[in-house]
Amino acid sequence: MKFKQTDAQNQRIEQITTSHLVVGIDMAKETHVALATNFRGIVVSKRHLSFSNSIEGFEKLSRWMSELQQKHRLKKLIIGIEPTGHYWFNLANWLSYKGLHVVMVNPATTKRNKENRDNCPSKNDPKDALVIADAVSRGFYYEYTRQSLVFQRLRTMMSDREFWVTNSIRLQNRIIRWLDIRFPEYPSVFKDWTCKRAIIGDTEDIPLPTGFAEVYSTGCY
Repeated sequence: MKFKQTDAQNQRIEQITTSHLVVGIDMAKETHVALATNFRGIVVSKRHLSFSNSIEGFEKLSRWMSELQQKHRLKKLIIGIEPTGHYWFNLANWLSYKGLHVVMVNPATTKRNKENRDNCPSKNDPKDALVIADAVSRGFYYEYTRQSLVFQRLRTMMSDREFWVTNSIRLQNRIIRWLDIRFPEYPSVFKDWTCKRAIIGDTEDIPLPTGFAEVYSTGCY
């Protein structure tokens, strides 16, 4: 029997009960913004919370959520985060370490649902936080699983390798372009411009083609 996507979404919706405080957080480089609703999407905080991307800011968020839970008698908590760049890593790991339920909302979902509240596509941090909380309450999220340290390092290594390989290819293409423009005779002397002889060879015995710079020397055969 095939598993339908609607079934998965229904299961996510059913996880959020009347006892849940739903918190949406809009991520930024220095200052995050949080806003809280109940399971029906009704805002329960008088105003949004701004907190810094630091341990002091995370503790401020924790106190704010605890106060809201006590005030509205909500025993459970679910926190929705939009994974913006790398800014969310520290907060998500810290919340997960504290044993809190953290889920992720796709940025495309946030973008498509900006007009739900006020029929306006305008963007600001409190509104984005509210849109994220709405998406969570309607089941448009996926679970966040904290990765092991070894796996995090492996992902970093793979990302770094991909970056440097891409840049290496780009630089090689630039060099080939420069050679084609300035020294079109180069391939007639060197079969491979990356070989050692093309860089540090000597030009005493082999005459170079007309117009070829004398700084380049014997070829790789």
